[in-house]
Amino acid sequence: MMKKWLLACLAAACIGSNVQAQQADETLKLWYDKPADQWVEALPLGNGRIGAMVFGDPAHEQFQLNEETVWGGSPYNNTNPKAKDALPRIRQLIFEGKNAEAQALCGPTICSQSANGMPYQTVGTLHLDFDGISNYNDYYRDLDIEKAVTTTRFTANGVTYTREAYTSFPDQILVIRLTASQKKSISFTAKYTTPYKENVVRCISPRKELQLNGKANNHEGIEGKVEFTALTRIENSGGNLEVLSDSTLQVKNANSVTLYVSIGTNFVNYKDVSGNAQATAQKYLANVNKNYTKSKAAHINTYQKFFNRVSLDLGRNAQANKPTDVRVKEFSSSFDPQMAALYFQFGRYLLICSSQPGGQAANLQGIWNYQLRAPWDGKYTTDINVEMNYWPAESTSLPEMHEPFLQLVKEVAIQGRESAAMYGCRGWTLHHNTDIWRSTGAVDGPGYGIWATCNAWFCQHLWDRYLFSGDKNYLAEVYPLMRGACEFYLDFLVREPENNWLVVAPSYSPENRPVVNGKRDFVVVAGTTMDNQMVYDLFYNTIAAAGLMNENTAFTDSLQTVVNNLAP
Repeated sequence: MMKKWLLACLAAACIGSNVQAQQADETLKLWYDKPADQWVEALPLGNGRIGAMVFGDPAHEQFQLNEETVWGGSPYNNTNPKAKDALPRIRQLIFEGKNAEAQALCGPTICSQSANGMPYQTVGTLHLDFDGISNYNDYYRDLDIEKAVTTTRFTANGVTYTREAYTSFPDQILVIRLTASQKKSISFTAKYTTPYKENVVRCISPRKELQLNGKANNHEGIEGKVEFTALTRIENSGGNLEVLSDSTLQVKNANSVTLYVSIGTNFVNYKDVSGNAQATAQKYLANVNKNYTKSKAAHINTYQKFFNRVSLDLGRNAQANKPTDVRVKEFSSSFDPQMAALYFQFGRYLLICSSQPGGQAANLQGIWNYQLRAPWDGKYTTDINVEMNYWPAESTSLPEMHEPFLQLVKEVAIQGRESAAMYGCRGWTLHHNTDIWRSTGAVDGPGYGIWATCNAWFCQHLWDRYLFSGDKNYLAEVYPLMRGACEFYLDFLVREPENNWLVVAPSYSPENRPVVNGKRDFVVVAGTTMDNQMVYDLFYNTIAAAGLMNENTAFTDSLQTVVNNLAP
């Protein structure tokens, strides 16, 4: 999903190109000559923890806001205790060719009978409604992915307005800067909107701050316990700042304005929501660097320490002078090598902005989502999508961005002991989905949920990280996770009767519903090719890791014996 969203955002279908060429002469900018009409056309900012989508509307600007820990529900797990007793019968039915019957039995005995996973949710939107801007020209907006800064520029009534925004990495806030070519030209009202029914928006005096308090939703019987607070502080040069109503601030006739947006939640970790959302938001706001020039420079410097490690030059031609949406539209029929480089770097940009050390892993939406129910709930779909998010981490010199995902693996391995135990096995495992609470049960019914091989795929990331770094201290830290995944398969693998191979059963081929002789009414099988490959790699990688960790030979011999009996 993140990859699909990336392409949609890059396309940002705003038609037209009447902007001067010099405005788009830098190679790593997404730029457009109209405001965003749809959410996917807005431009994404993020510092790992908070995200913002910038629409660039001259009269009615929007900053749609996210914070990475705003998820529905609260700590839980969703394993099914009936799995262990049902497992022999399910396998018998599969080996007898009664796969449809086996699949039907998997539903009530393996799949979760409670929650299917919690949704990643939005915070809300900060609206800035400007006075005196009805007609405008010379419009331009961009996202500079070399600096992680958006710019909107246009002329109205003879005044040129410029708006910059960035989500500061060091300050952990959204900073918005409004300037104009003539003094006393900036007038607007500021307010929050949010889709939550339970929320409070108010103006705080005497600081004249705008505050939004809310709580994430209950979902599938799990109580929503994540509380959030968003604060907006407005610093105006010239003009006046007033409280217009209980929920609206007004700026009149300012020369320039800087807005600081801070978001905090009560989330501590996947087991603990005892934090203080308002105190967290206030802490970030209190520590902000109010010197805009220095704050912006510090933000760019922090970001570029990651981004500047890799460059890609595929050449450039006249296509690069066109708005980004036009280039996307023409890409299939025009030679535009720089677009491929831009797309590559945009992927790195999104990973840097949605996955920072100490924070949460990038989910299906990265961190950008305007809905209470994101597509596929915005969860961590672990049968391909979350792994795909992190394929560029090590190979494009972003190992720090890998850390939130590796932490997710560590935490899922703890929760995953319950999923292994539900099959009567040692070690740990999970199925095709998890969320911020690290749920590990089989969800979404037997057509999707019967896939217990995710632990093997997760362990590929653990091993790849070692291969890139050569760090034996790191390997010592994650080796128990690899060993635990192997212990699960030592207990879970079963011999299929035709060839006497050890296979994973029950299982299915994720995201793939093959047909046989033109039809098939089931997906649950034994020994899918994907499982065979994943378990093979897990065991061989763990054998190699065990040698470096001076593991006893009895354990590695047991792994080698299993490898010798896997399906070829």
